[in-house]
Amino acid sequence: MTTPRYLLEKIQTAPSDIAWKAIFEYAWEICSSPLTATSVSKEVIARDTALADLDLVLSSSGWELWHDFEQSVQQTSKALADWWAARSTGKAVLILDGLSLRELPWILDGAKERGFQVSARVTGAELPGDTTPFAKALGFGQRSDLENNRASRTHRLQGAQTDCVDLPWLDCLDLVGLEPNWVLWHQWPDSRIHDFADPGKGLATLATEAASKLTSPEFWDLIDRLTLERQLVITSDHGYAASGLFSDATEEQAKHLKTVFRSGRSSDDVTTTSSWFPPIDLVLTSQHGQKRFVLGRRKWKSAGGYPTLAHGGLSVLEIASPFIELLKPE
Repeated sequence: MTTPRYLLEKIQTAPSDIAWKAIFEYAWEICSSPLTATSVSKEVIARDTALADLDLVLSSSGWELWHDFEQSVQQTSKALADWWAARSTGKAVLILDGLSLRELPWILDGAKERGFQVSARVTGAELPGDTTPFAKALGFGQRSDLENNRASRTHRLQGAQTDCVDLPWLDCLDLVGLEPNWVLWHQWPDSRIHDFADPGKGLATLATEAASKLTSPEFWDLIDRLTLERQLVITSDHGYAASGLFSDATEEQAKHLKTVFRSGRSSDDVTTTSSWFPPIDLVLTSQHGQKRFVLGRRKWKSAGGYPTLAHGGLSVLEIASPFIELLKPE
């Protein structure tokens, strides 16, 4: 889908914060409308493809916007910390690791069907868009620190009972007690992003599983438990790229990308020369230090095949996270 003229104008002429706001609003518009369970894979792939032109713009004429990303968008970690601090008690957070805007409709529609008050928006991942930077931005050393309520007392979600699991939704019910404040970090769908990254699987397989898991009675039983006398935020640490749908880099570009990134989307190598213009990768400095990132939708041949699902690079659906507030009806 061709990027609308109004959005191109904002990317090219507006201040960075206004441009990124418009980019996120457009991605929301594409991804948030209801999906059809019987054709979910086809529809999700179509939406992903509809954003390909926007990623092309952001990796060609609009690539400089990435230098202002951290200063121009509200990071999910800050949005979460601010939301938590604004409420004295009766609050819960469900972090679904790797949840992207593609999965939004199942949660939005399910919540509305059940009468929840819903407030939702897009927030930004850390740079790089990986799990540990997000955990550190919240004051945890890593994701596993939350297991069995072992988190330190210096993090930004003070007073929370915490856990981190990769269990069926039904088993999670037994973990969430009557404590007034809860943070539950669930490793799905990130665990499946890696499981389904092999050639022949990818986005279609994950989209089908997401439809099943996010519409299941067990998932909504968990939401009911988390919203028992609590307000709830459902969000994620980062999104992901359907890299199996990306175009192959040219031979010369592929050689460089493979050397620097291997089969990944970000790298600690900030010294190797990259002379392409527009660039094919960028060195950016964030609160997590200096890193090099793959710019846009690029893949290359690598041993075992390039992953069909990945995260950590610079494309819209990798760095955008849903931020959904739910309040149970009286």
